[in-house]
Amino acid sequence: MASTIFSIKFFSLFISSIAIIGMATAGDPNILSDFVLPQNATLIDGNFFTFTGMRSLFLSSPPTTFKVLKASMAEFPALNGQSVSYAILEFANGTINPPHIHPRSAELLFLLGGTLQVGFVDTTNKLFTQTLTAGDLFVFPKGLVHFQYNADPQDLALAISAFGSANAGTVSIPNTLFTTGIDDNVLAKSFKTDVATIQALKAALGAPKP
Repeated sequence: MASTIFSIKFFSLFISSIAIIGMATAGDPNILSDFVLPQNATLIDGNFFTFTGMRSLFLSSPPTTFKVLKASMAEFPALNGQSVSYAILEFANGTINPPHIHPRSAELLFLLGGTLQVGFVDTTNKLFTQTLTAGDLFVFPKGLVHFQYNADPQDLALAISAFGSANAGTVSIPNTLFTTGIDDNVLAKSFKTDVATIQALKAALGAPKP
């Protein structure tokens, strides 16, 4: 299975480029030029419009954890003003992309190999879930909490996510709540539990001690 997933990576990158075309009018403000140059840039060539950060997909071994490769404005400055970005999601067996949101874009996920459990929660607290198989697409609406989980005990899963923003942003719910210094008492009251439980959760997520 791992070799099969690896063999379709090149093909998948081509196919996924089609998926972002329909998202290119979302999100980001329009620009008044063909592209946006970095500050102090005077001379650019084709290298500016080329991103080589995905080459590691073809050189690395199958992952043993959940792994994300991003091509957003931070990694690829030429995307500034273009309203598109990518993420390659590699799921080792049994791994999860924990609940999170993208505040500035919807996410269109294309599953290339394996199976993946996905879901999101809308503003009425209704949960929408699906089990995807290779070739399926799933959309996570802008700003809503969502997750992906490879429940398969043996096989990997590989997906590409397209965003209608050069800087979609990612807010991890567990990290935001438990590693940013929110007072233990506030969290304990919010989750109707005790401070000891909150401290255990913080320790498990590697939160710095006060």
